Amino acid sequence: MNNIKVNFSIKDLENLTGIKAHTIRIWEKRYNLLSPDRSETNIRNYSLASFQKLLNISYLNNNGLKISKIASLKEEEIPIKVREIASRGKVEDHAINAFKLAMVNFDQLLFYNTYNNLLENKTFKDIFYTVFLPLLNEIGLLWQTNTITPAHEHFISVHIKQKILLNIERLQSLEPKPETDTFVLFLPDNEIHDIGLLFINYELRCKGYHTIFLGESVPMKSLTDLFDYFESITFISYFTVYPEDDAIEKYIVDFNNLLLKKENNKLLLLGQKIINFNSKTLPKNIKIFKSIESLVKEM
Repeated sequence: MNNIKVNFSIKDLENLTGIKAHTIRIWEKRYNLLSPDRSETNIRNYSLASFQKLLNISYLNNNGLKISKIASLKEEEIPIKVREIASRGKVEDHAINAFKLAMVNFDQLLFYNTYNNLLENKTFKDIFYTVFLPLLNEIGLLWQTNTITPAHEHFISVHIKQKILLNIERLQSLEPKPETDTFVLFLPDNEIHDIGLLFINYELRCKGYHTIFLGESVPMKSLTDLFDYFESITFISYFTVYPEDDAIEKYIVDFNNLLLKKENNKLLLLGQKIINFNSKTLPKNIKIFKSIESLVKEM
């Protein structure tokens, strides 16, 4: 248990819960909802219990309960009220909060219990789009603001990847559609963020397409080996961190010259790095998608 983060700054709480620091201070002063410790220089320091309580308060407030009503609840009544609302209302927000708590605590059991509870009423695909994707977007921001460490990010990412892989494995025995194109999914050199690409692989498998998942950091030149085996290839890649901004245009030009000489070969691109790229300058066999959902709809 030594790795659990047990102390949080007010900025940490703001980043983790989405509640502004100014609002947290008001709730403390006016409603006595939180009781932080203070350093010798009067800097607030919050416990893990405070973080959990604030997640619950935020959830109740976002679901229509006035802060004065929440403040009137006894300490033990707050989580009961959360469960009550979550059972009949929008469970996604509650699940995202639970996954955040699991991440901060490195709590595998909480992750699995939350996921299994979601599965009672949702498909895996629904869970990915409505819970995992928003959660991953938030985690990216938390990592950028130093609220969480790479260890936290890796913990949650590995567990989400396990669920995608489990669902892909269930499809492996299904024969792809006859005469289907081959989809080759890969990440460019130095790119390791493969959750989005894995889920696209799952979606294509669900649709009966033939896919080859190559994964992280694939040298462009090595992709030419696939032409010895497949006539028509649609390449799919996800640019999250790499290539660097000033290298994207060269990467696209090189890819087009090396791998898209045949008219029936294509490259489909997604990711934060490519989303604002000027698509008017793209070669005709390369297309950018703004989301996984938009790509899947076109398949």
